[in-house]
Amino acid sequence: MRINGTDIDDRIGLSEKEILAYISQAENDAREPIAKLKISQDENSKIRLDYEGFQPPKFERIRRITGYLVGTIDRWNNAKRDEESERVKHGV
Repeated sequence: MRINGTDIDDRIGLSEKEILAYISQAENDAREPIAKLKISQDENSKIRLDYEGFQPPKFERIRRITGYLVGTIDRWNNAKRDEESERVKHGV
């Protein structure tokens, strides 16, 4: 089942309202949206939440070239690409 964009594996038979509350709790714990949530009970009848599928944030490299911030070099001409490849790269 899928609720609010989260794949749910409910092994207890909860209502949608209860599942939404557990999604909210898992997202608060993770501090980000979750992709999958498995709800089950342990041997002591306690609710167990297993969540996964955190998507890493998209990362785009920004370069500072002659005072301009440039994202990608895919639109550069061959001369500019050659110039970039010949630069001395320093480690951090």
